[in-house]
Amino acid sequence: MDQDAQQNRLVAAIGYLGILCLVPLLLKKNSAFAQHHGKQGLVLLITWCLLWVGNIIPIIGTIVWILGSIVLVLLLILGVVNALNGKMWEMPVLGEYAKQIKI
Repeated sequence: MDQDAQQNRLVAAIGYLGILCLVPLLLKKNSAFAQHHGKQGLVLLITWCLLWVGNIIPIIGTIVWILGSIVLVLLLILGVVNALNGKMWEMPVLGEYAKQIKI
């Protein structure tokens, strides 16, 4: 594990907890590790908001909300575990969007 990951594991893990994704994005601008996980946390937050808005659609929206929330919780857990372990883990599908974010 490199020094950047070692020093910023906790801040990177916090980045997956909803609006707290702003913590690594704003406080650790010089850490590629924290930025990577913060951006992925931001994508999770945006996706969750989109699911929430889609939940207004009767029946189908609710089904998508429930299944999507389960998937997002699993991604959140995997993100936190990998951040705490110092790994530059990329989320399936949503990780591509996170790489496109320029902050």
